[in-house]
Amino acid sequence: MLLIDLDLTRFQSRLQLSHEGGQTFVFDPLRKKKLLLSPEEWIRQLLIRYLIAQKGYAPGRLAVEQRLKVAGQNRRFDLLAYDKTGLPFLLAECKAPEVKINQKAFDQIAAYNYVLRVPYLLLTNGPQTICCEMDYEENSYRFLEEIPSP
Repeated sequence: MLLIDLDLTRFQSRLQLSHEGGQTFVFDPLRKKKLLLSPEEWIRQLLIRYLIAQKGYAPGRLAVEQRLKVAGQNRRFDLLAYDKTGLPFLLAECKAPEVKINQKAFDQIAAYNYVLRVPYLLLTNGPQTICCEMDYEENSYRFLEEIPSP
């Protein structure tokens, strides 16, 4: 597994945070609403800012927490980026910083991808990030040294 050196915390200042009733909320620019700031949501929001600011992903081609059927069960993916033609391009799974990027986490995103069949999978908990390119003809994948631009 090849880890990408990606410091998402440098995008912390771009988050719009608010505090209500002893809880912290973050404004999600894609869903246009405030969300409770859980550790996983924090990573997802930092990744969104990174993809838009650093990699050139268009906000209008990013989908967050949408439902999909996997083996007959309803699931929700964390983040899906579409390419310029409208095809799914990159599927991202975000974990809380204390959750290890391991085979179980990889299996989760792979199950979601069984339905979507995107060219790229991204898995991050903030400190650890992996990205791989899928090869459906060879039924394999290869780890990348950086996240692809759309």
